Amino acid sequence: MSETLNIPKGATGNSRKMLTAMVGIGLMCALLIVLTYEGTKPIIADNKAEALEQAIFKVLPGTATTAAYTWNGETFVPTEEQTDGGQRVYAGFSESGSLTGFALPAVGQGYAGNIRVLYGYDPEQEAVVGFYVLESKETPGLGDKIEKDPAFLANFEELSVPLNAAGDALKQEIRYVKSGEKQNPWEVDGITGATISSQAVSDALSESTAEWVPKLHQAKNQFQPQTQSDE
Repeated sequence: MSETLNIPKGATGNSRKMLTAMVGIGLMCALLIVLTYEGTKPIIADNKAEALEQAIFKVLPGTATTAAYTWNGETFVPTEEQTDGGQRVYAGFSESGSLTGFALPAVGQGYAGNIRVLYGYDPEQEAVVGFYVLESKETPGLGDKIEKDPAFLANFEELSVPLNAAGDALKQEIRYVKSGEKQNPWEVDGITGATISSQAVSDALSESTAEWVPKLHQAKNQFQPQTQSDE
């Protein structure tokens, strides 16, 4: 299908040529942008998948293999591809096949936008045992301290998320406190100068663990290493 260029009647020959060239260049640039996007889309997806896989091993100490599961509203089912709807979690297993814990994504609203993180949960310790920032646009030198501040990262080496007696809810949810005021194992010690960013992380983990830790703890015996069948 062709399109007719509307060139002003009063335009001179040179002007018409210039307008035609500009339109042609614009169409060519648009085409190149589309082709570049489509061409790099699989590469970007692969890079994100690889980064996520590496993050899973970082937040789950002692993990040798992982398996993906999706919550279907009633239980966790093995899954190979990302599905629409439902929370996706990653179970970690040691070399002997024992469960090392679960890696879960969480999102919080930071100063400059959403902060996407991944955290590790150990049902035996009833604690968050690892933390990694997947995506952040926080201010360099301030908000990005959530990715590298040793004292802040130490919060997530064994952040308590104990269950109540029935095991269907947290006994004590994660709580944010100002820098230097942490007194309990379920509290996140914030970062001076990066209050919004560090609280965003704390709030994201608090909301996520409150919803998913009880489900995972109750279903922990259902998770098994996934083996690939021979083709």
